[in-house]
Amino acid sequence: MRLNNKLLLLLFGLSFILNMSVLSCNTKAEIPYVAPFAGGEEEEEEEQDDEVPRTFKLLSLGDSYTIGQSVCVSCRFPEQLKDSLIENFNGQDIFSLEIIAQTGWTTTNLKSAIVSANPTADFDLVTLLIGVNNQYQNKPFSLYQTEFIELVDTAISLVGGEASNLIVVSIPDYAYTPFGQNLNSETISEELETYNNYAQNYCNSNGLTYVYITDITQQGINNPDLVASDNLHPSSLAYSKFVERILPFAIEKIE
Repeated sequence: MRLNNKLLLLLFGLSFILNMSVLSCNTKAEIPYVAPFAGGEEEEEEEQDDEVPRTFKLLSLGDSYTIGQSVCVSCRFPEQLKDSLIENFNGQDIFSLEIIAQTGWTTTNLKSAIVSANPTADFDLVTLLIGVNNQYQNKPFSLYQTEFIELVDTAISLVGGEASNLIVVSIPDYAYTPFGQNLNSETISEELETYNNYAQNYCNSNGLTYVYITDITQQGINNPDLVASDNLHPSSLAYSKFVERILPFAIEKIE
């Protein structure tokens, strides 16, 4: 039986609509998944910032105990302190060290030397160890009292006025060396104790960091390894023990 034209057209139309519907379902465009932003780029930038090398400037002021009389250049305590700081910080960080010190210098000599050197006022840490030659040369104690305070003020100005970035180190006791034993060792110790007590009291009263290392040098007779070859000054070993006490304060101040 033959279908009439109207029926054929109707069947054809239904077939066309059905095919288009199937085709539309099969070819529906897929929307790509985009993960939510988790701050990865920002974190990566922060990590890169952490790796940027930092530069730290150290300054040490003093006399023979700072310049390291009778020990190698890398053996003196400021150099050992710098090396220890390098070990405790990012390997990319840069540490520079300037020393204004000389054997035999009194507080007066150090004051003049600082003026002559005219250092910049942008150091990150400064150490001050001075006074033994005032005692050895029989200078009036009142001179030390006055000039110690002046040197402290100068040292603070060299770290941009940040008093917390100053470390005052006590004076070693040379009575406990072969050289000192040939002098009036008891008087030496008593006088140096007066110097150290004054410095410590001043630091405590003004919120300054004072590191006591004198007792290390007072072991020099029982432990000759703490005395340098000149039988007077601290050895490299003694200076390393100084640094063990100074280092925690230095790390805290620089950080």
